Amino acid sequence: MITTYLFYLLSFLAIMFALMVVFSKNPVHSVLYLVLTFFTIAGHYVLLNAQFLAAVHVIVYAGAIMVLFLFVIMLMNLNKETEPHKSIWLKASAAVASGSLLVVMVGSLKGAASIQSTQAFDPGIGLIENLGQTLFHEFLLPFEVSSILLLAAMVGAVMLGKKSIK
Repeated sequence: MITTYLFYLLSFLAIMFALMVVFSKNPVHSVLYLVLTFFTIAGHYVLLNAQFLAAVHVIVYAGAIMVLFLFVIMLMNLNKETEPHKSIWLKASAAVASGSLLVVMVGSLKGAASIQSTQAFDPGIGLIENLGQTLFHEFLLPFEVSSILLLAAMVGAVMLGKKSIK
């Protein structure tokens, strides 16, 4: 019963913070509201018994990505005088595109209420031990292939960033 109320509270806060991200005039405030939105989403992960995912979500998104966003926003010169003005046709096409996206989302979510869960509740779902078991038993080969690809990308980035000595 308390989890239901907590879910509704976190959902309300997530929606309100997300709206404040969009409607905030100051970009720094917008990023800070986005951090709060990420914390409420991490609260949803905790309610779903996915503590590891909640911790990773806070560390990666609210920590690292938002710091990068703040650096980019603070390094940009966001003056209203230097910002180019959009034409009326561009604004109209953006309104039509967002309206069609809304129609597609409503149409896709229309049948989602009738979907029922057929699986029984497992209290061990979302824990790091189960994630490790699945990752290193069922998905060992894709995990190792992705690590080799990341290593190759890192070596390529070092080679591209290295100054050539002539």
